[in-house]
Amino acid sequence: MMMPEIEQAFNRQVNAETYSAFLYLSMSTFLESKGLRGMASWMRIQFDEEMVHAMKFIDFINERGGRALLGAMEAPPTEWDSPRAVYEAALEHESKVTGLINDLVDLAIKEKDHAAATFLQWFVNEQVEEESTVHDILDKFALGGDHPGFLYMLDAELGQRAPVAADEGITP
Repeated sequence: MMMPEIEQAFNRQVNAETYSAFLYLSMSTFLESKGLRGMASWMRIQFDEEMVHAMKFIDFINERGGRALLGAMEAPPTEWDSPRAVYEAALEHESKVTGLINDLVDLAIKEKDHAAATFLQWFVNEQVEEESTVHDILDKFALGGDHPGFLYMLDAELGQRAPVAADEGITP
């Protein structure tokens, strides 16, 4: 059984993960409008991945006897100055999500909820990967800038990303 404080915190994270998904979908549509279909595809896969994350939280809440609740969500931004700015915003957002996950771990430890703490370790590792991946893309932008040839090559590279399987990761 979940403690009420952890259930509420996990429900807030469901909304945070869902917001993340819609942020990436918004980024995808922006990039698509700029003719960068590979980058748009990369962001759409991020959307799918974030929805999987939200479902992991929902399933965990339900399996622990809680009730997953969806709350109102702020609309994500729809415009960025450049493709590079999109990825800078993605890194900033992932850093924020890392903080949210760390706060959940701290709460689970404080409340001595070992099941929640164990569940969250997958997300701790996932956030390391999320930040590292976007940071690597930004490193490439630092090398190539906004040169059309570079954007073409990076778009083609990012378009090679494979979709995420719905059952990827852990099962609570």
